Amino acid sequence: MPSIRLPDGSARTFDRAVTVAELAQNIGAGLARVAVAGRVNGKLVDTSHVIDGDAEVAIVTDKDSVGLEIIRHSTAHLLAHAVKELFPDAQVTIGPVIEDGFYYDFSYKRPFTPEDLAAIEKRMAEIARRDLKVERTLMPRDDAVAFFRNLGEHYKAEIIASIPDSEPISLYRQNNFIDLCRGPHVPSTGKLKVFKLMKVAGAYWRGDSKNEMLQRVYGTAWAKKEDQDAYLHRLEEAEKRDHRKLGRQLDLFHLQEEAPGMVFWHPRGWVIWQVIEQYMRQLLRDNGYLELRTPQVIDVSLWKRSGHWDNFRESMFATESESRDYAVKPMNCPGHVQVFNQGVRSYRELPLRLAEFGACHRNEPSGALHGLMRVRGFVQDDAHIFCSEAQIESEVMLFIDLLQQVYADFGFDEILVKLSTRPPKRVGADDVWDRSEAALRAALEARRLNWELNPGEGAFYGPKIEFSLRDSLARVWQCGTLQLDFSMPGRLGAEYVAEDNTRRVPVMLHRAILGSFERFIGILIEHFAGAMPVWLAPVQVVVLNISEHQIDYAKAVTAALNQAGIRAEADLSNEKISYKIREHSLQKLPYQIIVGDKEMAAQKVAVRSRKGEDLGQMPLEAFVSRIREETGRMGRAA
Repeated sequence: MPSIRLPDGSARTFDRAVTVAELAQNIGAGLARVAVAGRVNGKLVDTSHVIDGDAEVAIVTDKDSVGLEIIRHSTAHLLAHAVKELFPDAQVTIGPVIEDGFYYDFSYKRPFTPEDLAAIEKRMAEIARRDLKVERTLMPRDDAVAFFRNLGEHYKAEIIASIPDSEPISLYRQNNFIDLCRGPHVPSTGKLKVFKLMKVAGAYWRGDSKNEMLQRVYGTAWAKKEDQDAYLHRLEEAEKRDHRKLGRQLDLFHLQEEAPGMVFWHPRGWVIWQVIEQYMRQLLRDNGYLELRTPQVIDVSLWKRSGHWDNFRESMFATESESRDYAVKPMNCPGHVQVFNQGVRSYRELPLRLAEFGACHRNEPSGALHGLMRVRGFVQDDAHIFCSEAQIESEVMLFIDLLQQVYADFGFDEILVKLSTRPPKRVGADDVWDRSEAALRAALEARRLNWELNPGEGAFYGPKIEFSLRDSLARVWQCGTLQLDFSMPGRLGAEYVAEDNTRRVPVMLHRAILGSFERFIGILIEHFAGAMPVWLAPVQVVVLNISEHQIDYAKAVTAALNQAGIRAEADLSNEKISYKIREHSLQKLPYQIIVGDKEMAAQKVAVRSRKGEDLGQMPLEAFVSRIREETGRMGRAA
């Protein structure tokens, strides 16, 4: 007589063993209809799982995040089933869940075409409508290897052969299609109603370029059609906002094959960069940071002492001169320790905050490069705080305050925070980790931040806090970070004279707010769809004359704006005013000033906003005041 305890604290007793599906039906027919799996004593199971003893059970539905993952994994199997029906010679390999969907890799004699994808998706819908029962069975490993080899599924057989022979192999069958999987899966294909195939791409078997190139079919799946529609709309918006496309359209930057992963900044893009850098530089000064500059190329011996050569060598660019080996710096921290080490440091100098807009280079794989988001050459708003252990909490709180101010100024009002604690492989005594993790927790609590624990994901040298932004399309970008380091200062000989005249090793806080300038500007371009707030816009105002009679007045207005510190340009071309307005609207400039005979006679300007609003005539001084007020607000809402 199993007694089953439910999440709400209630209990149900049965006179026989029951399945998860029967339990759901007992609770209510409505719950049974939406059940996709169960959680028995913390373990995810199919709805066919038999509960034969006392247990704590929760019914998983399509409203749960894990339920959505199960739907997506089951849809990956549905995809493979459809492919095998349409293309019997295709071999199936692996099909995991990924963010917002799934993929499945196939080996086939020719590339899948867009027409093939449409046919596969149609067949998936047909199989779903058949409402086929999805059944789990177990098979000894060697039997499973033989079974799939007999089917001609050599990739599946290879996967199973790599599993220890002591483990029974879990298989899922839906009619005549059988696949390897741990599960759980939906109880029947009829639960899979909302899905779409997105694209096909190449992928090497087991990720090794020496192996066969497979075809990876990507798809998405959702519990409700409106959720999928919203997702597809976000993708459409993301495509419109792609920073690479807007970078060309707005003449901000470009990349080319001769310098993979390196950015060519155009004048307008470099204005955005400079505005951000000068803004950050002033904030650093106001908050007690000292800016410095360290070399780009440093002898390999320093990177060996810091530990980077052993742990990061494959990502470093190396060079040689006069029989000495050098590396281009992938990060700034060892150089900052060298500055700290010059002279005898006292506890009175702590905390010492050293900042650098440091240019770094990392040898990222060419296939991973992606516009400004993943590059080989980048600049960080990097800083290292040398402090005593007692100063950690206060320094973390000050950093959080600064970070929140910066993100608000750029128009981001949602910050996601994670605290990553000690990993299994680490340096330093446990009591030091205890105190450091406690200091980070205390700082987060003192600033009343909602945060998520990320156990075991800290760096080997100390715990860290990660700060992520949510953009206008609800995408999450990890930008800011603060890491405690007990290791590198000691490895590189950093020490200070404490109050009791003993020599002590400082704690080093690695911290960044924007992260990479390149990536952050890419995020901004996509967040604002290229329509930068006035303070960041490379050109804030364009002055347009209607005819040649107003050329001198347009020039005078432009000069006055520039003298007032406003970034203004004049378009004095011999084009119709409607053409000029349309062309500059495509450049997403905040304001257009139009001057004709009436404006010249009244010594005023006619103003048009980026949104297409006609703001009417106004004195130039009034317009300058408007621009200054908006610039002072930065990216914050009015």
